[in-house]
Amino acid sequence: MIIPQINFLCYNWVLKKLRSSRMDLGDLLKIGASMIQNDSQESTSGLSGDLISSALGSLLGSKDGGLDLSSIVGNLSNGDLGDVVASWIGSGENKAIDPDATEELLGSDKIEEFAQNLGVDVETAKNSLSEALPNLVDQATNEDSSLAGDLLEKVGGVSGLMDIAGKLFKS
Repeated sequence: MIIPQINFLCYNWVLKKLRSSRMDLGDLLKIGASMIQNDSQESTSGLSGDLISSALGSLLGSKDGGLDLSSIVGNLSNGDLGDVVASWIGSGENKAIDPDATEELLGSDKIEEFAQNLGVDVETAKNSLSEALPNLVDQATNEDSSLAGDLLEKVGGVSGLMDIAGKLFKS
């Protein structure tokens, strides 16, 4: 049976990530701000890193000050987004996300608020997020991140992670 094997692999992956924790949310937001400042959107290149970090924190932050990965993970079963987000968490190549899919992933209200916080239009915000999100989630779940523990907590512990893994690999 493939699901127990996937559960075991996911459990081992999470343990590995939790043991090698070093990056915090502030570091991740700075990386995201730099990505957005240097993306293909002309109107974001002149924005301050602090402004972008603050907007990203509002978009992706949780009430307890951590990263709200549940907003991303919670939409994994929508269409092809599961495969896309799984590629960001895995160690291989990060799959691209269509700018319009960022709205499906995070919600139109959050995208609009993010755009307002930056002082850009919604399309620019979606384009910037489509370029930054794959790398942000990848960084949040890489070997140097302390945010893997947040991911585990946000999805309901190991059992929640196993449930998500089951959805990802379900035909």
